[in-house]
Amino acid sequence: MTPARGHLVWDWNGTLLDDLDLVVRATNVAFASVGGPSVTVDEHRVRFRRPIADYYADMLGRAVDAEAFGALDRIFHDAYRAGLTSCALAEDATAAIAAWPGTQSLLSMWFHDELVPTVHTYGLTPHFARVDGLRAAVGGGFKAGWLAKHLAELGLDGPDVVLIGDSIDDADAAMSVGAHCVLYTGGLSDPAALRASGHPVADTLTEAVTLATTLR
Repeated sequence: MTPARGHLVWDWNGTLLDDLDLVVRATNVAFASVGGPSVTVDEHRVRFRRPIADYYADMLGRAVDAEAFGALDRIFHDAYRAGLTSCALAEDATAAIAAWPGTQSLLSMWFHDELVPTVHTYGLTPHFARVDGLRAAVGGGFKAGWLAKHLAELGLDGPDVVLIGDSIDDADAAMSVGAHCVLYTGGLSDPAALRASGHPVADTLTEAVTLATTLR
């Protein structure tokens, strides 16, 4: 049954979790392993896209097949895990979660078995009706199919849902199921690209929630 006050799906990386610097550092470790260039935070935000293999190919100047991407993805995630304890939640994450009047859940493209205990460590698990991460050995793909599965498990229809995320892929996923989306400029994507997308855009998570309440 659809909650009368609406349902909000949160993205994790770059949205609730302020991990942009760590993502860029881990990306540079992966690139360095194959003699690639070092990417800056601003450059990463402008050029990053999914599938991530295409982004890697663009930055490395050569094709990245499934085997090569799998190796780079493992190196990236090893470096990411090593630095994860240095990451904090976005400054207003807990206030934004508390401000939403309906039900909430979390959907991430990070590995499910690592996501669930991490979310618990930050004390957020009780706020969410469901927490889902990537159930696959290698990531890097689009979010749309995973969002459809997430909503099906919750018994929700897309038009009754708002997603808050930090990427065009989040917006595309929301559109694929008929959901609304608010994009957050404080994450992994170039703010100018988000504003050019035509979707509602917020500079803080509390502002994102305020916008989301108008879309239900």
